[in-house]
Amino acid sequence: MSYSLAHPVNTALLLYILYLLQRILLPSTTVPRTPPSEFKAAYAWMPRTHAPALLFTTFTPRTLVPFDGRDGGRILLAIAGTVFDVTAGRGFYGPDGMYGNFAGRDASRGMAKQSFDVEMLTPIDQPLDKLEDLTPEEIENMKGWIEHFSNKYIVCGRLVENDSV
Repeated sequence: MSYSLAHPVNTALLLYILYLLQRILLPSTTVPRTPPSEFKAAYAWMPRTHAPALLFTTFTPRTLVPFDGRDGGRILLAIAGTVFDVTAGRGFYGPDGMYGNFAGRDASRGMAKQSFDVEMLTPIDQPLDKLEDLTPEEIENMKGWIEHFSNKYIVCGRLVENDSV
């Protein structure tokens, strides 16, 4: 089989290969006169404002309460002393969400027992729940929630006793 340039297909392929080599080895260095417009629609997802910066903070049950998501504010909750910013999950943890009673509170016992009742919450003026009466299964369940929250939300602080700060 011979490769003759007399055949039009071979000539066209050779010219195309030479053109591609020229584009690779000698790329264009001219700057476009106007910025490309085909990317404008791709950035429609950008937020209107930058999210506020988060600082790792020490919270007490009293200082955590204002972060319950009311009036469109941030939503924080604590599990086993770790405070998570769950504002991104406002539909779940906001005032009208199914877990809204945990917003601004220590949710350790409720998460461990898989109960979302208000009775699972320790009153704000009492010491933190030591969780000493939990079964090993409930402790494992709480650890699973901690892992889930750590992978999904921002850890923004730790929860300590009211008189510790």
